[in-house]
Amino acid sequence: MFGPLSEKGLSPRSRPQPGHLYDVAVVGAGLAGTELAWRLARAGQDVLLVSQALDHLGNLYQPTLEGVTFPQGSVFASVATQMAPDTDGWTFHRLLKAEVEATSGIHLLQSTVTALDEEESEVMLSTWEGPRLRARTVVLAVGAFLKGRLLIGDTMEEAGRLSEVAYDFLADDLIASGVWLIGAEQRAPGVDGAPAYDVRFLTPAPGELDGFRLRRLERVRMLGRCLPGEHSYESVLQDAARLAEDLLTSGPGGEADL
Repeated sequence: MFGPLSEKGLSPRSRPQPGHLYDVAVVGAGLAGTELAWRLARAGQDVLLVSQALDHLGNLYQPTLEGVTFPQGSVFASVATQMAPDTDGWTFHRLLKAEVEATSGIHLLQSTVTALDEEESEVMLSTWEGPRLRARTVVLAVGAFLKGRLLIGDTMEEAGRLSEVAYDFLADDLIASGVWLIGAEQRAPGVDGAPAYDVRFLTPAPGELDGFRLRRLERVRMLGRCLPGEHSYESVLQDAARLAEDLLTSGPGGEADL
């Protein structure tokens, strides 16, 4: 009944060797990062989608799809049309991940990015695990993980979500690069017996951004909840579509992020 949406006959995904140069590296595989990587790969880009936990790729963290609206043309909307609104969230996540895995041009990597070193024509990404990665453009879609701190009653956990470690090293690296980060906070309701919690994290100050681009880093963009402001499933996916169009139009280091 269910199956990948990708077109048949596409060439298989590359299996990059160390030192491979990607067109775009997307850090974070929540809604924003997953949608952006999928759109770019379907447009012919060589995309790295790197996340600390690939088992959580595109996860909605809610019991069912009831009451959820996705923009038409998004991978989330396409997958949602294959199932009933009362389908459980885990089934949706499983099918979404299968679609992304079947999309030619996406290399999925489970790793933790700790620093960005921007050079003239590319960005070098350092990882907690050791290997360094290269891309012409980097998009940070790290949600509430920049110095994320969970508060559950009297307990504080260094995480952007329950049991998922925060990006402290990456936040420190952005600050060392001159990026001014400010505090943000949101409430996460309890789901399926998990406790509700508050999460505090860092986002760029408004003056640090030119659209999606960090002013101090020509080849680095930010997307999703790690940007200031209110966000919903729909707005995050719409922003991912906009950024994909911008990157495809302007190319690496372009100025089309308006």
